[in-house]
This record gives sequence, structure tokens and C-alpha cells, in this order.
Amino acid sequence: MGGDVTSNGTGPGGSNGTGPGGGSGAGTDPGPGRSGGRAFIGSFTSAGGRGIIAAAVDEETGALSETAATDAVADPSYLAVGAAENGPVLYAVSETDEGAVAAFDITAATGDGPPALRLIGAPAPVSGAGPTHLSLAGGHLLTANYTSGSVSVLPVGPAGEPAAAVGVLRHEGSGPHPERQRGPHAHQVLPDPTGRWILGVDLGTDSVRVGELDPATGDLSPHGETPLRSGTGPRHLAFHPSGRYAYVLGELEPVLTVCRWEAGEGVLEPVGETAVLPDGLTGVGHPSYPSAVVVAHDGRFVWVANRGHDSISVLALDPSGEKAALVTTVPCGGHWPRDLALDPTGTRLYAANERSGDVTWFDVDAESGVPRRAGSIAAPAASCVVFA
Repeated sequence: MGGDVTSNGTGPGGSNGTGPGGGSGAGTDPGPGRSGGRAFIGSFTSAGGRGIIAAAVDEETGALSETAATDAVADPSYLAVGAAENGPVLYAVSETDEGAVAAFDITAATGDGPPALRLIGAPAPVSGAGPTHLSLAGGHLLTANYTSGSVSVLPVGPAGEPAAAVGVLRHEGSGPHPERQRGPHAHQVLPDPTGRWILGVDLGTDSVRVGELDPATGDLSPHGETPLRSGTGPRHLAFHPSGRYAYVLGELEPVLTVCRWEAGEGVLEPVGETAVLPDGLTGVGHPSYPSAVVVAHDGRFVWVANRGHDSISVLALDPSGEKAALVTTVPCGGHWPRDLALDPTGTRLYAANERSGDVTWFDVDAESGVPRRAGSIAAPAASCVVFA
């Protein structure tokens, strides 16, 4: 599920073999440094992962130190943090054929008390198979259901508990790839910066769909669809801080499509493409499947995680945000980086390396945007990193 390529490993996305920064160690000891909040790591329980790991973040070094873990739901491959009447809530998809969303009380885990990951209510069905991504908008949870090619809308209660899906928007279409694009595969769903529009990235149809959410009813109505170049297999997008541009990352072809975003009309328009790997490092003999795209808080850089090539690409943006240029690539510190996250300070990157079973972190050079590896923590079958 989740757009993983075929491998000889076990479970979604392949094996849990050790690699750089892997093994069963406890991670880098943050020592006497001050706490800088909490991070949460999702993983594939079906491939040996421990479910969700909570970790303290050292304020001075960015090092992660595990504080709690739970396997209360199967394959919590993607996470998101929201707020409820009693404090912060962590949401997780269950990337299974049944498809569900679970909520966890993390109030203690983000405060001074003992760590906690307490399940709030029961997991709620999404009425879709293989949910790979979720986000919050208009008082609802949204899930992108890869296997069934749909987006679901779930209400959220006052304590943060999710209810069963009240609406499902099913995608239609296909693409040229004989295996990966036989039908729609929604891979990401998120609101635009204004919160009015909902964007669904579909790998199977080479397009991004725009919908409008009714906060009162949870109805998600289709508004438009933006076709991208055939065969690129779009996986994720991220917005420029200005809100005027979005960067769509291809999985089936390592390319970043720059799009102009017109929030007033809800229109996404492609304006250019940039390769995220150097010439000669793509195609037959050099398989690479980009997985995640992150934009710097100041809008100067874009970072991309590349599975197969096992690297992080650094792209520089022009002052407007309309043009991207590849600067360099650096090793991701492990194998098969499925997710890439920027910490709240904007000074560190964290890569969830699924097959080597670890999360590595990097200090980002403020002038060049180039990440420098600073440490790692063991996290079998890691798939996602978020902060609270």
C-alpha cells in the first residue's frame, strides 16, 4: 500500500534490515540539554514496527530520546497533531485494507508529566482502503485512501475522538504505468493555506484534485482537477510560505512540478518542472522513488527525500518561489527514507528511514540549505515524523 514499489522485503515497503544508523540501539542520548517539545514517529507494525513512538526533542542538539510507545492500532503509517478541548491530540491512520483513523491523548507526553499515548475512543472507519495520509480542516479529519483511490471526511468530537466517515469523494482515472496507475491512488490530502480548499494528490491519475469542504456538514464537493505530466505519479505537495505556489513531488519520476496557486478561484496551474536528482542518476539501473517534499519556513529552499537513491535533495528557490534549481544531494543516513520533516524551529530536518529502521536528524546550514547529519534513533519500519 501507500505507493510502495515492489520489493523483496516483508511487509509494506520492504524489509527491516539494519543499515546506517539502524540496529537496536536506544538512539543518541540528549544528555543534559533542555527539552524542545515532543516528536512522534509512525511505523508499520506488519513489518516489525512498534506502532507509534513518542520522543523528547533536545532543544540544543535536536536529538530524539524515546519516552513512550504504543501498538494500539495496526500500521499507523502517517500522523497529524490537532487540538481538542483537553489539549493536543495525535491522529494516526491505520493503513490496512479496512482503513481507520485513531486518536491519542498526548497532553502528558507534551508536558512535564509522565509520557502517555492514551487511545481516545475507538478507531473510526474511513470507508476506504489503505489510508496513507491525513490532515485536519474545518473541524474534520481528511484521509487519502491509496488503495481505493478516494478521500474521506470524518467528524471530530470535542475530546478529539474521530467518528465514522460522513463523506467519501471517489477519484476516477488512470495513467500509463502498467502496474502503479491502473486506477486512482489518492496519496495525500491537505487544506490550502486559506483553509477554504482541499487538495488531493493522486498518483494513479497524474493529477491534483481541488475540492471545497462544508464545515457544517462535512460535505466535500469537487471543484476542479489539475492534470500533471503523464507518468510522473504525483505523491505529495507542499506550499510556499507566501501561499502563491505549491510544489508537487512525483514518485514514479523524480521531478518537482512548480505550480501557481490562485486561492481566490481555487485553481492550481503548473508552471515548470525541476529534476530532483542529478543527470545520470535516474532511469534503468538507477531506481529512485521520491517520497516527501518540505519547504523552508523562509521560502528559500525545498528538500526532497529519495528512496532507492537514499538521499535528501536540496533545491534553491528564487525570491518569488516560482523557480527551483537543484543544488546538491546528501545521504539520508539510512535506507528508504519514506518521510522528511522540518522541526518547528526550521533549523533541522528529520528523515524516517523505513528499511534501515531509524530516524536520522540533520542540522541545516542557514546559508546553503545543505543538511549535515547529526544523529539517529532506532525506529523499526519508520514511516513518518511529526512534532508537537
